[in-house]
Amino acid sequence: MRIKRARKYGVLFLMMIPGIAYLIINNYLPLFGIIIAFKDYNYSQGIFGSDWSGLKNFEYLFKTTDAFIITRNTILYNGAFIVLNLVIGVGVAILLNEVKARFFSRFYQTVLLLPYLISMVIVGYLVFALLSLETGFINKTVLPLLGLSEISWYSEAKYWPYILTIVHIWKSAGYLCVIYLAAIIGIDKEYYEAAEIDGAGKLQQIRSITIPLLIPVITVMTLLQIGRIFYSDFGLFYQVPLNAGALQSTTNVIDTYVYRSLLMLGDMGMSSAAGLYQSLVGCVLVFLSNYIVRKINKDNAIF
Repeated sequence: MRIKRARKYGVLFLMMIPGIAYLIINNYLPLFGIIIAFKDYNYSQGIFGSDWSGLKNFEYLFKTTDAFIITRNTILYNGAFIVLNLVIGVGVAILLNEVKARFFSRFYQTVLLLPYLISMVIVGYLVFALLSLETGFINKTVLPLLGLSEISWYSEAKYWPYILTIVHIWKSAGYLCVIYLAAIIGIDKEYYEAAEIDGAGKLQQIRSITIPLLIPVITVMTLLQIGRIFYSDFGLFYQVPLNAGALQSTTNVIDTYVYRSLLMLGDMGMSSAAGLYQSLVGCVLVFLSNYIVRKINKDNAIF
C-alpha cells in the first residue's frame, strides 16, 4: 500500500525536495547561531572558543535607559501598522473588486503594488524631496499656499509618527490589497447572485458575504504580522528619517537601536541576543493569538 502511494505521489515528493532543502538551509541551520547570544563572542576564538556569558547580552537590552522608548515605539508602530493595513487593504480590495473593466482593474492593482517594489533607500529620498527645508515640495509649495510657515521636519520629532505611518501604509497596503483581492475573487459568485435575488444591495453583500468569507485570510495575515510585532522595517525607521539624531525619540526602534549599537561596539553577542528576544516574543504572541482565535472560532485558527 505504501509502495503504491509512493509511486502515485513520487513526482510530488521530488518537487518538494528543493523547497524542503531551501527551508532547512535558510531557516533551520541558522538557528545554530542562537548560541552566540549566550557567549562573549571573540572573532579570533570563534563560536566554540569564545567564553560563555550567560544572560549578559540580554541585560544590555533591558538595562539601558532607552529600553522603554525602543520597546514602546516598536510595539505602537507595529500595532498601528497591523490595524491600518487591515482596514485599508480590505477596503481597497473590496473597491477594486467592483471595478469590472479588466484593463482598469489591472492598472489600479499595478499602481497600488508599485510602491511595495521600490527600495526604501529611494523612498527615503522621495520623502526628503517632499520635506526638505531648502527645496522640499511641502515647504516651498504647499505650506505657502495655506499661509503657513516652513517646518524643519528633520529636526522636530513630533511629526514623524504620522510621516512614518503614512509612508508605511503607502508602501505596503497595495501588497496586502492584492492578497485580499485574490481571496475575494475566489468567493463563489452564486452567493452574490442569490443575495441579489433576495434584494440585497452592495453594502449588504459586502457585510454579509464578502467580509465573513474573508475572515480566515484576514486571521492568517494578522497572525503573521503579530508574529513580527517586535521586528521593525529597518529601512523605514533608518533610511526614511535619514538617521537624524533629533528624531530618535520617535524613530528609534529595537532594530535601529541594535544596529547603531553594533556599529559603535561591534558586539555580535548583543545583536544575536536582540534577534533571539524578538523571535521568542513573536513566537509566544503567535501561539497566544492563535489560541484566542481558536477559542472564538476553531476553523479560523492556523493550527
